[in-house]
Amino acid sequence: MGTSNSQLGMEGDSSSSSDRSERGDGDERPQQQSSTSGYNTRSRSGSGRTAMSMLSAARALLTQGSLGTLSSRDLPILSRSRSPWSGSDDDDDEEEEEGSSTSQSSTLKAETESLEKSEFCLMTKVGCGLKPDLKSQYSKPPPVMKLLSQRETGMKGGCGFSSRDLSSTMNHFLPNKMIVEDQYYHKAFCGTYSQDGEYFLSACQDRILRLYRTTGKRFTLLRKIAARDVGWSILDTAFSPDGSCCVYSSWSDSVFLVRLFGDSDSQDALQLTPIDSRFCVFSLVFSQDGQEVLCGANDGYLYIYDRFSNQRVLKIEGHHGDVNTVAYADSTSHILYSGSDDSLCKVWDRRTLSESDPKPVGVLAGHLDGITFIEPRGDGRHFLSNSKDQTIKLWDVRKFSSEECQRESIKAAANGTWDYRYQQVPTKFKSSHRRLEGDTSVMTYRGHKVLQTLIRCRFSPAVSTGQRYIYTGCAHGRVLIYDALTGQPIKTLLGHRACVRDVSWHPYKPEIVSTGWDCMVARWQHRGDTDDYASDDEFSSEEWLGGCRRRASKGVRHARAARR
Repeated sequence: MGTSNSQLGMEGDSSSSSDRSERGDGDERPQQQSSTSGYNTRSRSGSGRTAMSMLSAARALLTQGSLGTLSSRDLPILSRSRSPWSGSDDDDDEEEEEGSSTSQSSTLKAETESLEKSEFCLMTKVGCGLKPDLKSQYSKPPPVMKLLSQRETGMKGGCGFSSRDLSSTMNHFLPNKMIVEDQYYHKAFCGTYSQDGEYFLSACQDRILRLYRTTGKRFTLLRKIAARDVGWSILDTAFSPDGSCCVYSSWSDSVFLVRLFGDSDSQDALQLTPIDSRFCVFSLVFSQDGQEVLCGANDGYLYIYDRFSNQRVLKIEGHHGDVNTVAYADSTSHILYSGSDDSLCKVWDRRTLSESDPKPVGVLAGHLDGITFIEPRGDGRHFLSNSKDQTIKLWDVRKFSSEECQRESIKAAANGTWDYRYQQVPTKFKSSHRRLEGDTSVMTYRGHKVLQTLIRCRFSPAVSTGQRYIYTGCAHGRVLIYDALTGQPIKTLLGHRACVRDVSWHPYKPEIVSTGWDCMVARWQHRGDTDDYASDDEFSSEEWLGGCRRRASKGVRHARAARR
């Protein structure tokens, strides 16, 4: 995916684009084939760091507070050497970006001003229970007794807490503590929660799907499922809306449906009948009613398979490059999104699509390289796109891009001379913060690295956070959490030793699970001390305090009278 013709000429590779794509989504250099031996070889050979010096470095980071609250059991993870495929150190990136800090600051200011005027900003503030002025927000959550008092006196406007109350409180407790739930012998590619959060499904390069129960203190492994007809690796998975089954994809003419519960080990092959002999589905997702499965493939087509009629019902030519990601816009399942290596995001209306003359409702352009993932907000109007140009963009589908902007975006992606699977980020992506003329994106988020594989980004849950945050994996082994309203990364979670490909936030709890190429599935929870909470005096109004004093005084008088 994304290998230029000039590179193929230099390498003497005359294979087809599909063959290159097979090596693409996560392939390594030939000398780096073993995912686990790379760590041991490098750490034992002494790459300029002794175990003691690395432990000292970890302690220094803890002293600076950049690692959050990590326990001693987490330090050995940090003392191991960086994975051979994890890219350059973050310090190098910071030095290269210092020279462009002024340009970045001015660009961010302009984008933030535009974001503040958008409907997305208003909706997010309402959903989070925020005040119109973000500067007037409390830096710490109110104490529990204060909230209970407000509820009992009717200050919350009802008999209980609203979703806004929950979000405004929970947003102060972002995950910061890493717990390793499982570790494999091969790279972990996918990991997602079910819609109710009671189960977690992971997919690994060892061709095994693992189903966990998440309701206890630690994940409980319920079942291992051996995947069928796997080429390079299992590349994507999706839970059905009711959580009873899942689908997965790889380099195969079919995607496979697995029933997660019961005694049956059978798997149903959903035949897509493509034309290309080398075929792969990079992305797949269920419709909200669970009847259809939408797929995006390396041949540039979108496929829809109907489970009830047991046949493919739609095949449309969507892009001129690999379709790396697809999604349904909302619960109606009428509007579809797709993103491709051609750098374009397209919006389709399921009700008007025809295979003979497929036309998108609109096109959104602004990225300078291929799209790796799309995440819908669920409101039918906004979605996120992650890109190899090292940015995440927020889009409003009511503001499409002009044809000129589409041509410029396609041209920028086609003229790329680097391969994100093997090479480091080009300088033009590190230092440039310019926008294409006609870019209609609402906001751009920068700070993570998109290398080696199709890294995902997502909105935080609506129930617990009001979708206030955007979080993503990173090729440098980090999980970044952005404030959607400011564009700034407000939390960086460190602990993985290699690329973090997939991330999933629990729908109700302040927990994130990250799935990485260091063969780990890690769960991040919030851990803090009493300094993280505000005192009653900080938040209490004078009227509330006066009422407390009067009630206390009245209680004392009654007690004295009773003793007499």
